[in-house]
Amino acid sequence: MAELFPPIRAGMIGGGQGAFIGQVHRMAARLDGDYAWVCGAFSRNADNNQATADGLGIESARAYADWETLIEQEQRLPADQRVQLLVIATPNHLHVPIARAALAAGIHVFSEKPAGIDVGEVAALAAQLDSSGTLYGLAHTYLGYPLVWQAQEMVSQGALGALRKIHVEYPQGWLGKAGDNAGAWRADPAQSGVGGCLADIGTHAFTLAEFISGQKIDQVCAALGRHADARQLDDDADVLFRTETGVSGTLIASQVCTGEENGLKIRLYGEYGGLEWQQMAPNSLIHRRHDAPQRCLRAGIDRPGLYPVAQARLRLPGGHPEGYLEALANLYRDFAKAIHQQAAGTPAGVPGIQAGLRGMAFIEAAVRSHRDHQRWVALKTAA
Repeated sequence: MAELFPPIRAGMIGGGQGAFIGQVHRMAARLDGDYAWVCGAFSRNADNNQATADGLGIESARAYADWETLIEQEQRLPADQRVQLLVIATPNHLHVPIARAALAAGIHVFSEKPAGIDVGEVAALAAQLDSSGTLYGLAHTYLGYPLVWQAQEMVSQGALGALRKIHVEYPQGWLGKAGDNAGAWRADPAQSGVGGCLADIGTHAFTLAEFISGQKIDQVCAALGRHADARQLDDDADVLFRTETGVSGTLIASQVCTGEENGLKIRLYGEYGGLEWQQMAPNSLIHRRHDAPQRCLRAGIDRPGLYPVAQARLRLPGGHPEGYLEALANLYRDFAKAIHQQAAGTPAGVPGIQAGLRGMAFIEAAVRSHRDHQRWVALKTAA
């Protein structure tokens, strides 16, 4: 019989009522019963902050006005009451300062991506994490999907042979009109960093490509676009890339593809065949083979042909769709296991600080390439 543990005491910075991603995190964390929300600094708006806490059954004294007060006051509580995991759902420029303060206080961190706003500050966070004895995870939700793990395992087991080509794309359409608002903080380099679309969704495509392929992208050639005069950051990116072993690929990230919803899609091709997975149809993985008919692997605990790493991330029989919330819940469940095992560093199964460094290096290299007339630029994970 599996050992039973009390729920992990969790808190959140940002993500108050009306914030999409905060509510998604709270729903996903509830799915397997591993967490209890005990505190938060959800919003700078006092009414919103209190209303969010009330909705979670959090006592008023632990609905803090700001993140600094939360960390300070939680440290004063008895060890069996204070927060254990802090979820960061703020604008990008706060990710590293909050994470560093939390780690210093002995609190585990699960942060929204990207990890920060430049490689230097994320590298400093990585150095602190090494000696902190705590855990750090990054919310690359798409790496929680079971068939993403199936694809990664198939590639690593040689089902495609030597990889030759990777195509990954993430089109959205919410900024399709010139007058559409990118959101106050996302449009501000001081809060978002040097990347707009690159940071918001380009990092998802980049991390997915590296995870499934098992390859590190080491050079990029990028052309970025801004389709409204008022926008200071990119809303569109076309990137050529090469991996350290010479695999070539393309990455497209755009928020001006009018009519698109959330079209993350990846295709990988090797000597013996190819794989295709789409986030909007996440329960199917297409396997194209050179010497056999195409097949479609389907998600489900009773479906044939799935590796244990995929089965471990499924909850339902085939034909009962599992999606975005379940994928993020898988990351929360793996994080909970690591906490109970008193692990440190990166929780097994969860993207961690190295994924954060890689993502920041991608953003900065793509911006440098664009500014230097689309020359090839190497990724650097140190400042």
